[in-house]
Amino acid sequence: MGSVMVAQWDALHVGRKRPPVPESQRSAGSPTVRRRELGALLRSLRTERGLTVEQVAGELLCSPSKVSRLETGQRGATPRDVRDLCALYGVTDAAEREHLMTLAREGKQQGWWQSFSVPLQHMIYVGLEQEAASLSVFQSSVVPGLVQTADYTRALHERAVPRLEDSAIEERVKERSTRQQILARDNPPRLEIIIDEAVLHRPMGGPFVMREQLNWLLEESERPDLTIQVLLYDVGAHPALESNFTVLEFAGQAPTVIYAESLAGPMYIERQQEVEHYLLVLEALRGMALSPRDSARLVAKVRDAYTG
Repeated sequence: MGSVMVAQWDALHVGRKRPPVPESQRSAGSPTVRRRELGALLRSLRTERGLTVEQVAGELLCSPSKVSRLETGQRGATPRDVRDLCALYGVTDAAEREHLMTLAREGKQQGWWQSFSVPLQHMIYVGLEQEAASLSVFQSSVVPGLVQTADYTRALHERAVPRLEDSAIEERVKERSTRQQILARDNPPRLEIIIDEAVLHRPMGGPFVMREQLNWLLEESERPDLTIQVLLYDVGAHPALESNFTVLEFAGQAPTVIYAESLAGPMYIERQQEVEHYLLVLEALRGMALSPRDSARLVAKVRDAYTG
């Protein structure tokens, strides 16, 4: 792959190296993941005691929906919540109680992405992405956000409906660029990308923007922790024809999440049976797509066809 790229490099990629990761982001965890990790532990404690959500709610004099939201990480737990639940579940070990308290405190912190005026559902995704140990992405229409250039991102948001203000577009560009810094960490997540061939041929922003974007894809594919595969038109039907999705996996207790996109909004899928279905689809797509080496050759060929 490297020889193909070196032979075809041009000046467009100069200066596109990632900036160093700010210390504040390098050391910070994701409150989104902390809430989900705490929720998974609380759910495990409840089921081990053979209690239902309704029984727990009755003991704590709260609504069942509150207990459910705590267990799914949709709601941050207070120290009082953790104290009461530890008492109910018989958690007496001091270290275990302190671990749960720490997760609750960290789950209440602010993530850097919460300073951007982006939709709440998008903030949830960014919070998960920031601490994922691995991400597997299938995209049939656009280059995935973690490997987009600024001009490509800008061109993408310029066609939003309703039309975004220029200032809002620039904020989206800055937010996406900041997200990408996870790839420059000392221990970056493993990133696997499978894109439909259509992504390469959709002239987002014009020939210059596409040439720069495909150059950047090739450069990123040199990373040992990142692979890019292209699914050719010639494969015909495949199991994700009407879907774009990301599989996010974590090193701690937080469960694997499937993030699926549609015009109606994103979905976050965690049920084991549904997660396993997406993993089967992902495995099928890997086998149907070009190898990373052959994908790089195709990307380089399409890149060189963008002139003007």
